[in-house]
Amino acid sequence: MASRLAGKVTLVTGASRGIGRATALALAKDGAKVVVNYIRGGLRGCQGDRSGPFVAIKADVSKLDDIRRLVQQTVNRFGKIDILDFDHLFGANVKGPLFTVKEAVPHIPDGGRILLFSTSLAGSSMIMPNYLLYAATKGAVEQLTRVLAKDLGRRNITVNTISPGPIGPDAYFVGKSEQMVEIQSKLAPAGRLGKPEEVANVVAFLASNENQWASGQNVSVNGGMTVG
Repeated sequence: MASRLAGKVTLVTGASRGIGRATALALAKDGAKVVVNYIRGGLRGCQGDRSGPFVAIKADVSKLDDIRRLVQQTVNRFGKIDILDFDHLFGANVKGPLFTVKEAVPHIPDGGRILLFSTSLAGSSMIMPNYLLYAATKGAVEQLTRVLAKDLGRRNITVNTISPGPIGPDAYFVGKSEQMVEIQSKLAPAGRLGKPEEVANVVAFLASNENQWASGQNVSVNGGMTVG
């Protein structure tokens, strides 16, 4: 059976670790050519898996000049961008996605895919005070998704947001006490943290041609931590 993303070019930001790394690997496994954007870590984040071609481009997506260079280098290498995926845009959770989409859209063929990232915290009443600004920026990303889906729908470009719950890559545990990890592990009915691969598999489906009708949606991937 042919790989469902064969011949597709995908640009994944924040892809050197965690969900971004798992997403890059999942898309490559499905046959995509993957541009790995990073600030630190680079292609090392995808070592050990050569199921698809990876190209590493260092760029800070909080800076407009870096966004333009990232998009242009991707287009210079592959000629187009079929799938645009964002993950953990620290310091630029709203401006980064918006300007990257603006720069990339002219190079995305009709029928392409754009995937943004929010957080299940944006739909939860259990938000710690230090997460207020973070959750607010992700709410803005969700609204960007709704409007972009309408604007780009005439070109059959789908735009969706993925909202993970607590996910357990190495970076998650930094700065968290054992008590905090235990509390967050129990928020989902299954009583555990999610895995990066469980988010990446949803991304891979939304990026594929199997998804023709889901657009403008916020897809929660949190094991039932939030519903509705």
